[in-house]
Amino acid sequence: MTPIQRLKFSRTADVEFVKTLKARVAEYFADKQIAKHGNAGMVVKTVSILLLYLVPLGFVISGFVSHPFLLFILWVMMAVGMIGIGMSIMHDANHGSYSSNPKVNKALGYLINIVGGSAIVWKIQHNVLHHSFTNIDGYDGDIDTGGILRLSPNTKRLWIHRLQAFYAWFLYGMMTINWATFKDFLQLFDFRKRGLTVKGRGEFSMQVTRMTIAKLLYWGVVLALPLWLNPAAWWVTLLFFLTMHFIAGVFSAIVFQSAHVVPDAEYPIAPEDGRVEVSWFVHQLRTTCNFSPKSRIFSWFVGGLNYQIEHHLFPNISHVHYRKLSEIVQRTAKEYGIPYHVYPNFMIVVWEHTKHLWRLGNSRSTVGI
Repeated sequence: MTPIQRLKFSRTADVEFVKTLKARVAEYFADKQIAKHGNAGMVVKTVSILLLYLVPLGFVISGFVSHPFLLFILWVMMAVGMIGIGMSIMHDANHGSYSSNPKVNKALGYLINIVGGSAIVWKIQHNVLHHSFTNIDGYDGDIDTGGILRLSPNTKRLWIHRLQAFYAWFLYGMMTINWATFKDFLQLFDFRKRGLTVKGRGEFSMQVTRMTIAKLLYWGVVLALPLWLNPAAWWVTLLFFLTMHFIAGVFSAIVFQSAHVVPDAEYPIAPEDGRVEVSWFVHQLRTTCNFSPKSRIFSWFVGGLNYQIEHHLFPNISHVHYRKLSEIVQRTAKEYGIPYHVYPNFMIVVWEHTKHLWRLGNSRSTVGI
């Protein structure tokens, strides 16, 4: 990948738009006299989602439930809990928007470890690379699949990509299990080469050690203990464990992909001199899309990530405020002639994403499609 320090967004372009947008958002919080972080409802949501994951896990480990059908229900509940932890709790926390207390954010950010991920890797991959350089090939790790998928018209098209609209779903289902096994380690060492991790051999070794311990604890508690203590056949437990990850992987992947890998999103080419002509704010609006803006239940469950535009523009603000902020952002973007892309519901954006995968896999470029 390209060294990220070579890419700089313009600080002189779109000045009035950025100034106006920031002022209106600040005015909203001042008028409402509310904090930008989470609220009491966020705490209730956190407890509910954690229980949804931990209680079924407790039943599985205890062995009190061993009938395959009931076990399947428990593992599916854990999949839903995994999704909730990732999207509604640790996501805000690792952006520093869950609480005004950095210690609370740090502690809740580590909840990604109890579902098999790594807080260390997530902060670099998501916060630094994806949020800073959205949809720019060579910079945004979310569209870099090592060639197995073509998620940008600016990457080389291979013959296998003709079928990616079909096999992508299997790869999406493997996303979280990949995190839990080898991908986090590969990424951490890659980030070190690119100068994105902490300096010093001792500090990096400590990061690797901590991540290894976290992974071993995860595999020990979530898989080894159920295999050992639950009377169900080992293959039943293993199958349901993989099913849990597959459900969480597919749903999580499609929520994130539907915000960026869709027809309306742009894929800027990194300039050779590293100087991007537009501001970072306008870049985010051009490369990001919202969906399902009227579905409050869906928005509650996915941690406001259907308002992906607002999240990218203001990642330091909790998702509980995105619905209201979307009205401000959309109005301001319209005033300044800047695109603001919205898909009406989740099913439509998933279908558009699928068609986009097909186009990317069967055309050398998607320009004008």
